[in-house]
Amino acid sequence: MKGEMGQRLPVFAACLWWGSLTTIGFWVVPMLFANLPTPALAGNMAARLFSAQTWVGGACGLVLLLSCREKQRPALVNSSAAAIIFIVFGLLMVMLLEFAVAPRIVARENLRVWHTVGTAMYLLQWLCASMILWRVAKPTGDTPD
Repeated sequence: MKGEMGQRLPVFAACLWWGSLTTIGFWVVPMLFANLPTPALAGNMAARLFSAQTWVGGACGLVLLLSCREKQRPALVNSSAAAIIFIVFGLLMVMLLEFAVAPRIVARENLRVWHTVGTAMYLLQWLCASMILWRVAKPTGDTPD
């Protein structure tokens, strides 16, 4: 990634990851449960949306990791070690939510416990994406936090 695209792509990926998590988790899914006729119908649609979110988060995380590898990583240069930790932890939450927690929620296996675990992991993923976005969107003249 060279030049302007190399500088903007990490910002775009971080915005997309954070924005999609925020939109789906804090706006769309609550509206489903408030407006659809049954919780089961809302839950099925929410599961599909969260599954789609997995692919968005995974793709954005990979783009961000690749951006950290570049010699000229302007958006992440001052905080690459911390950024990598947030990216990897966010990706871990993505994978665990999709492949460990979501199947248990869909199967209604110990629903209260797994829903609580899934909610906590989604929030942790959102916090990681928030920290990444905060770091990559920093004006270039700023010093690292």
